[in-house]
Amino acid sequence: MAETTSERLTPEELRTLFLFESLTDEQLAVFADAGVVTYRQAGEDVYAEGDPATCFYVLLSGTVALSRTFRGDRVEVSRTDQRGVYAGATQAYLNTPEQQTYANSLRAITDAKLFELPADLVGASVREWFPMAMHLLEGLFVGMRRTQVAISERERLLALGALSAGLTHELNNPAAAAVRATAVLRTRVAGMRHKLAMIADGRLDGSQLHDLVELQEAAVKRAASAPELSPMETSDAEDAMADWLEEHDIAGAWDIAPTLVAGGLDVEWMEQMTSACRGEKMNSAVAWLAYTLETEQLMGEIEDASNRISSLVAAAKQYSQLDRAPYQTVDVHDLLVATLTMMAGKIPPGVKKVKEFDRSLPKIPAYAAELNQVWTNLLDNALGAMKGSGTLTIRTGSDDSDRIWVQIGDTGPGIPEEIRPRIFEPFFTTKPVGEGTGLGLDISYRIVVNKHHGDIKVESVPGDTRFTVYLPTHVQPSE
Repeated sequence: MAETTSERLTPEELRTLFLFESLTDEQLAVFADAGVVTYRQAGEDVYAEGDPATCFYVLLSGTVALSRTFRGDRVEVSRTDQRGVYAGATQAYLNTPEQQTYANSLRAITDAKLFELPADLVGASVREWFPMAMHLLEGLFVGMRRTQVAISERERLLALGALSAGLTHELNNPAAAAVRATAVLRTRVAGMRHKLAMIADGRLDGSQLHDLVELQEAAVKRAASAPELSPMETSDAEDAMADWLEEHDIAGAWDIAPTLVAGGLDVEWMEQMTSACRGEKMNSAVAWLAYTLETEQLMGEIEDASNRISSLVAAAKQYSQLDRAPYQTVDVHDLLVATLTMMAGKIPPGVKKVKEFDRSLPKIPAYAAELNQVWTNLLDNALGAMKGSGTLTIRTGSDDSDRIWVQIGDTGPGIPEEIRPRIFEPFFTTKPVGEGTGLGLDISYRIVVNKHHGDIKVESVPGDTRFTVYLPTHVQPSE
């Protein structure tokens, strides 16, 4: 249970803590008068992320752990028992009008003893006392780097998991279609074998077989070039075909009609067929045609499903770049298409996708997998801003300075002007605690600017936000 006592530290005791070791006697006296000793039991929070940042803490004894909330889970960033480490209102020196909140959580792993100072006093001291500022800024840099590494890795893993789940879903649909079509095809092939048995038994003579094969070939050619019908046209054509089949005493007319229509046949074509097949031959001819057309349709479904699976696997390989060198010459359009394919499951039905690609753009030297991470971050932000409905626009082009550009736009509410300068800062996010890490744009900025010597800019008004990535066509990226 939290316990704040009237116990205080002397200036001499404070000087043994590295944060205060370079302060004057007068400065130490200020902290000694304002600070108090507080205790936390094992498992108890010293402070929680998102709460008002009112206090600054220095560890005197025990073990504590620093953590950040990410997607509802606490991610431990560091754990230490080093005397003198500090946390809490570490940004109190910033003169911001809004009340600051704790950027992380601190929990006692064992019973802990801490020195507690008011945030406003610490802020004023950092602005006025240079030795204190140097210690604090150095600690903030190291702590931020540790946090960034921990959260970035967690973010990458969760993003990969989400994309993998989407890819699995996308692969499952064509795979299931292929399995279903194969099962039906097996029964239809069995029916064809039955027809061949009839030929072997002499129930169909050679001339009948010749006529049926010619009809079969004609029907297959017609099916390959048949125009696509609307649902209403399809329904009318099936009704007309079923009526015609019943008039000619064809068994199972209403079951056969949809197959014949789907194969591009109509009543007029069936009338022409009657000149070659009459009487008992008619039933055999129609049944043979139905088997043939359905077999062709099923094989077409299997081919489409196989091609879809193949394209998804190719997109996954293009996105991950697992079988390619990290640095290579790439076409940004291939990377964008692969990323869009991987993210297809995350694009809501209410979002319209517009692609305006300049296919004349040259290939560029780049770290392809890392650029895919940039597209993923920007697309994810755009989709999040639109909340399920709007227009997602992906454009490409070039300027007059040997650079190409990729622009990702959305029709969301826009980015307020007052926070626009901060969006590329590490850990800056407008999302509620635990829903965003504030690292997506920071990571994208470092990949584009530091690693590729490019630039990334944002323009935003309500209903039109555009992130534009500029990439050089000749500059060697940095390692």
